[in-house]
Amino acid sequence: MSEFETRAIHVAQDPDERTGGVIPPIYMTTTHKQDGVGNLRNGFEYNRAANPTRSALQEALASLEGGAFAFSFSSGMAAEDAIIRGVLKPGDHVILANDMYGGSYRLFAKVYKDWGIDFSVADLNNENELEAAFVDGKTKLVWIETPSNPLMTIFDIAKISATAHKHNAVTVVDNTFATPYLQRPLELGADIVFHSTTKYLGGHSDVLGGAVILNNEDLAKKIEFIQFAVGAVSSPFDSWLTHRSIKTLALRMDRHCFNAQSVANYLEAQTDLIEVVYYPGLENHPGHQIAARQMSGFGGMLSFKVKGGEATAKKVCSSLKLFTLAESLGGVESLVNYPAEMTHASANGTPLEVPRDVVRLSVGVEHISDILADLAQALEAL
Repeated sequence: MSEFETRAIHVAQDPDERTGGVIPPIYMTTTHKQDGVGNLRNGFEYNRAANPTRSALQEALASLEGGAFAFSFSSGMAAEDAIIRGVLKPGDHVILANDMYGGSYRLFAKVYKDWGIDFSVADLNNENELEAAFVDGKTKLVWIETPSNPLMTIFDIAKISATAHKHNAVTVVDNTFATPYLQRPLELGADIVFHSTTKYLGGHSDVLGGAVILNNEDLAKKIEFIQFAVGAVSSPFDSWLTHRSIKTLALRMDRHCFNAQSVANYLEAQTDLIEVVYYPGLENHPGHQIAARQMSGFGGMLSFKVKGGEATAKKVCSSLKLFTLAESLGGVESLVNYPAEMTHASANGTPLEVPRDVVRLSVGVEHISDILADLAQALEAL
């Protein structure tokens, strides 16, 4: 099985040996019988250590990202936490991108800074600025998010990873927006890739989860130990739901990309109301060429800056009807978000503060005519 779509359906999904069920059962068990003390049956003993349903999901995630090891967590933040604990120790330093998810920034600023982890923010695409951000002997991690949340900045994974490796630092890529269908950071030189599987991998706004995928065995052992020792694992049912959803990932992402590109084109033409559209599929996007090189599609996320400021941006959010005003993203339904007071409120007053005239859209898989009609009526109300 070499093609992505085929692997998404069949990896770790053999029919049940006992019943022939085409879909393997959910192993809703917390513990497993041992065939004698210490003689584990197929390596399973306790759900926090391993569960057959979670193991199947992890095998599929590794296959799709092109990694040797994968670990499934109870949330995206739990996955990030495991990476930080696995790579860093007090006294270490991290370089963060100047556009990233507010919750990730909060983790460093409000949790790990007190633990002794220092960080600085830099434009990772600015070679001089990136070089200047390294602290000799202390910088151990470079945190990349591309496309970024919420301004859809595209960072050059291969170039940034090469620079980080020159300084003996590990690169981590948040691949949530792109998914492994559109972008595979490990193949571009990144050391670790992670996802909020809550988003596109889960894809239906009904399951919470996170994932870490990598090739380095030593790092993998550290992540695995933290997963076991701390215990923020995905439940069997959440693992099953996520694995089920991955089977349609390619189909959904194709529609997400088509719809988002159509929305971006439409909004870009509304020059009397929209100041700028942030979508890497637009040729005038600053990262378009990089995205075209390192991605196979431009994704389902976009943001735009309205003319008229905060009040106008909020009115757009409240006027949309098909788009649901809600946090999160990546589901089959279209969502609208006001980052400055929702997903990125924790970044206010920091270098990552989101302008208050920006609206973010997670473009769903509804018919494009209905999506565009909803945007048109909302803009007409301004």
